[in-house]
Amino acid sequence: MEKEITFVEGTDMHLEDEFCPEQSFSVEMETEENEIGSPKSEIQCFSSETGEGSNVVFSREAPLISKETRISGVCSCSTKKLKPRVVAMKSEIGNKENFGQEKKLSRQDRIELGRMFQSAVSCHDWEPAESLILLADAQTLNDALCITLDSIWFLSTQQELDGITGLIKKIIANGAYDFTRAALRTSFLASCVSACQSQTMHLEDTVNVMAQRLKERLQECNGDEVLKAEASAKVQKFTEWALKCIGFHSRCQVNRDRVIQSSIAEVQLQLSAFKTFLDLAGNQLTGKDFTEAFDAACFPLTLFSSSFNPGWSSGISATAIQGLLGMLVEGGADNVNQCFLEASRFGSTELVRILLQIAHRNSLDVDVDLALGFASHYCKIGTMECLVEEGNAIAFLGPLMRASERGCMQVVQWFVKRGCRDMELCLALTAATSSSQVDVAGYLLPHVPQHVLAALSIEILKAAGERSGGSLDGVAFLLHSDFLGDPTATYAVADSIARSDDESVAPELKAFLRENWSEAAFLDGLKQGQEHYMNLVMILNWGRSPISLRHLPGPLRVAVAYLPLYRECAATAGRLFSQKQRGLLVEAVRKLGGGSSEDVSQGKELLAVLEHYLPQFLVHPRRMP
Repeated sequence: MEKEITFVEGTDMHLEDEFCPEQSFSVEMETEENEIGSPKSEIQCFSSETGEGSNVVFSREAPLISKETRISGVCSCSTKKLKPRVVAMKSEIGNKENFGQEKKLSRQDRIELGRMFQSAVSCHDWEPAESLILLADAQTLNDALCITLDSIWFLSTQQELDGITGLIKKIIANGAYDFTRAALRTSFLASCVSACQSQTMHLEDTVNVMAQRLKERLQECNGDEVLKAEASAKVQKFTEWALKCIGFHSRCQVNRDRVIQSSIAEVQLQLSAFKTFLDLAGNQLTGKDFTEAFDAACFPLTLFSSSFNPGWSSGISATAIQGLLGMLVEGGADNVNQCFLEASRFGSTELVRILLQIAHRNSLDVDVDLALGFASHYCKIGTMECLVEEGNAIAFLGPLMRASERGCMQVVQWFVKRGCRDMELCLALTAATSSSQVDVAGYLLPHVPQHVLAALSIEILKAAGERSGGSLDGVAFLLHSDFLGDPTATYAVADSIARSDDESVAPELKAFLRENWSEAAFLDGLKQGQEHYMNLVMILNWGRSPISLRHLPGPLRVAVAYLPLYRECAATAGRLFSQKQRGLLVEAVRKLGGGSSEDVSQGKELLAVLEHYLPQFLVHPRRMP
């Protein structure tokens, strides 16, 4: 259905500046032919990488923007000034030929009427406002319904409630019908009002905060860049409207830089007014409308999340949002789980807490385990804690493995400290090993019981090799670390896989182990060591260089022969050398007269023997002063 959209053009307003009643916070009733679609219609790329997520944005409705540049901290609009203008306008419109049962105002009349109506409602001058309703055409009535409904989130007295609800009833009775736009718009505004009541949120910073958070959100999405830019511009424009609306309605507050906290009584008045609107709308609002309004309410809270005070969701400032969302769910909103997943993905812990409460009260299912996966993927630790402690999420394995694969140490440590089963830790270690995340693997290894490692050692190495994607650094790390706690057992496992005929073993893994960690690799190291020594002897005896190696001191001859091997082995992290390195070391020590020891537990001891024969200035070079 095509809709006529209301918006007002203008520049920024500052709360501390002077407010001019003749230039009130008006509504310029300029219209566009535009469709009000789903809150998801602006951006179709907000679904999460894995699983189901919400494409939350909001309506394509053009926002209301103030035409004024300044408002003050004191409401100075006056009934005495409004009434003559209402009378004059009534006379002017009444004289026009097209004014009758089928009223159709000119654009200029609509703008002027909108300004006057905005001023009357904001100043709670109900009589002039009602007089203006009688002059409005259908389009202007729809705009007036939006303006009136927006004002309910600033009610503070029973008298104001009675005036607002009476005005809403009169507007609807006179022909306003666009309940969808009014519901979406006021839901978004209510969310911004509640967010701005956080003690850490200043009005002047809010638009920038929203813009930055939206930019971060869009960067996470795949999709057309032009569409992203358009969506971002609309979001920022709508946010600017909401913040200016908040600033205008808050002009009578003492603290002009921040929205003052509402009392619980005021919140109840506001929710009562919204309930009256829903009752009057009746079946004119469909389940889809309630779903989209729910989206519109959740979206700002998602972007504002980093600015909330801890415990905001259980405070008075969030009570209005809790009530609003609850009524939307009762009306037929069916996207609680989608918004819940989106809030979890973006780390909106306070909104997650509210949605958990709403789901519990309405016996709705929300996927806390999938939400935990989203929160952990984006390293939202606070949200993870909420999901586990309050949402009772228990599926640690998937998020833990994905964090291990990505090398996200903070998330891995969080899961381990929360308590993971032995098999979960073992699988996470395998995931980190396969992705060559050696820091994470090094953290996890001591937490996996030795009996589990011993029982699954072959499967761990096979799985890591199969998923390695070409890099076997993780496998090498486990072997160098003597992950079985017994050199003989560690070497034996590697040799077993290297000699295996199992076709499920990745060829790259088998070749790597055969070349470096098998018994054959050890024998090959011995053979290469012997060949190296023979070559050295030949150079010493028959070399024709003017500088004969045999004339060098013994330690220097050893350095020429074995310093590269020493440095390679010294740079190896972990407790064990590869079998090939060990073979080379054994042969080197044997030729240097250090004895013949092939004991697998003496890899480091062999290196110490070799070091003994090398010049100390090469092994431990002095630092320049």
